[in-house]
Amino acid sequence: MENKDNSSEPLPKKQKLEDVEEPDEVESSVAKKKTPETKLAKECPYLDTINRNVLDFDFEKLCSVSLSRINVYACLVCGKYFQGRGQSTHAYTHSVSEGHHVFLNLQTLRFYCLPDQYEIIDSSLEDIKYVLNPTFEAAAISKLDSQTKLSRAYDGSNYMPGTVGLNNIKANDYCNVIFQALSNVVPIRDYFLNESNYNWMKPPPGDNMFLLVQRFGELVRKLWNPRNFKAHVSPHEMLQAVVLCSKKRFQFTDQGDPVTFLSWFLNALHMALGGTKKRGSSIVYKTFQGRMRMYSRKMPPTELTPEQKRELLSSPEYQEVLEETPFLYLMADLPPPPLFKDELKENIIPQVSLFTILNKFNGREEREYKTYKEEIVKRFELTRLPPYLILCIKRFTKNTFFIEKNPTIVNFPIKSIDLAEYLAPDCAAAAGNTVYDLLTNIVHDGEPGAGKGTYRCHTLHRGTGKWHELQDLHVRDILPQMITLTEAYIQIYALRETTSEAT
Repeated sequence: MENKDNSSEPLPKKQKLEDVEEPDEVESSVAKKKTPETKLAKECPYLDTINRNVLDFDFEKLCSVSLSRINVYACLVCGKYFQGRGQSTHAYTHSVSEGHHVFLNLQTLRFYCLPDQYEIIDSSLEDIKYVLNPTFEAAAISKLDSQTKLSRAYDGSNYMPGTVGLNNIKANDYCNVIFQALSNVVPIRDYFLNESNYNWMKPPPGDNMFLLVQRFGELVRKLWNPRNFKAHVSPHEMLQAVVLCSKKRFQFTDQGDPVTFLSWFLNALHMALGGTKKRGSSIVYKTFQGRMRMYSRKMPPTELTPEQKRELLSSPEYQEVLEETPFLYLMADLPPPPLFKDELKENIIPQVSLFTILNKFNGREEREYKTYKEEIVKRFELTRLPPYLILCIKRFTKNTFFIEKNPTIVNFPIKSIDLAEYLAPDCAAAAGNTVYDLLTNIVHDGEPGAGKGTYRCHTLHRGTGKWHELQDLHVRDILPQMITLTEAYIQIYALRETTSEAT
């Protein structure tokens, strides 16, 4: 009797397998019995119901009913996401109730017809699969910088791959400009376009930081996708990963500072890719890391007598200390703006040369840095230049009451910026080429304060040689002369490969 009872126990479990759809990678025997044959796509009468205008794979891939991320299917008729494929699942119910029959598994990239439960195999659906997961071969990546043809989206609009607008969900333009700038840095772009460079990495259990690598790779591939259905990309999944990995430090509902975000994002990518303190341990360090010498010495308190100051300056504690340190970006200081108006009672727009603010790194100019208990004088000297130099211009100063913006215009050339004079004399001979060309320029507009105003990005398309201005979804051509009139905040310069390049 006990054996008979035990043999009847699995029956309810078998019933459950019919109601809950299993992942496609391991189909149950019940599912195989329900779908004994696989029909070809030409036998499917519902392919003409697919509406590519509503398909958008940029958003988080979760069921619109249960909010589950497991085994999610996209309805190719209305564009909504549903879980499962078997009977009593949300996708099955949607198919029966709405008459929508063609679905795509967002993980396995396989097409199915519901409720008939057969797989669709048809070459006409490859464009949908490519939009969901763009892939790039090494040969195609090597030709990106020589590409000059516009791509046409499914809605008829033209766009240039690589200079694509990003959707601003609420206040994430400070993230958008960083994503657009980094996606145009050739080593970073080429590394993340080729998914085989990092998809083999297995992060430790419970480590969510590798999600940044996966999402940024997906975003870069979508920005450079030549066969997109629309002429813009939504960074929704990338921003979700930023919020999660930064522990809500960076939000897309509150305006932030792109310099702070850039610093965190580069270091987070470096660590997620298994980077160490060694030079070249990740693509981030290979691309952006340089080195400098920092000389620092303490200043005696002002209330001391001259004799006491001389005594302190002769002590070991007040001697100059040399420290060699790596850097991912340089922070340049602006001179304070004038306090008074001119004779026409109009505000003066102060201007300064780029080379003037770079004198901070010539090894001779000293800067004072005050803390609540001491004052330190420092001077900086570059010892190694990176292939791509990130220059951040300090426009915001915070006092006791508010954040003030320095509106000084920095006059900078677009090409042929030689930084040899900022290298240490003993390092200049081995440096080789020291000439840089501007690649990206990020601008802050509007009210003072890092949490206010808006951000836009100027990028150079290497294939056409044209400059483009990207501000969220808006992309337009811009003359190089207009770039120098903006309030530059972050700039990325590319080291010229040969000194014989045209200027």
